[in-house]
Amino acid sequence: MNAIPDPRTHAVQAEVLYLLNLLLLPGLAFLLLLGLAYWQRASASPLTRCHLRQTVTASIGAGLLLTVVPAIIVLAGGLDHPMTWVLLVLYVLCCHAALVLLGVLGLSRAIAGKTFVYPLLGRRTW
Repeated sequence: MNAIPDPRTHAVQAEVLYLLNLLLLPGLAFLLLLGLAYWQRASASPLTRCHLRQTVTASIGAGLLLTVVPAIIVLAGGLDHPMTWVLLVLYVLCCHAALVLLGVLGLSRAIAGKTFVYPLLGRRTW
């Protein structure tokens, strides 16, 4: 007999791939997340669609926040000024920690079977 798949499965996978993209496998986990989003794009589960859309959007936003803003800080301050390094390290640590905490919150909501919208990075409609 075919068992009905749990709608939380793909939502949890999406959140785990978001966290892996931030913590262990940047780039590779993002490609896997895009693949999961592609294969599940017509999913009947609103929970799956919500978490996939949120994690893809948040991953793109996180990538921009962690590459473009530090590049602007370096270009504005120059690599030879100590204050540039202080600002750069503080920004990357705080921003990265906040993104990881939001990912953990999204993962806990996916495990609970609830939808989640990333603040500032997520899309309100799905």
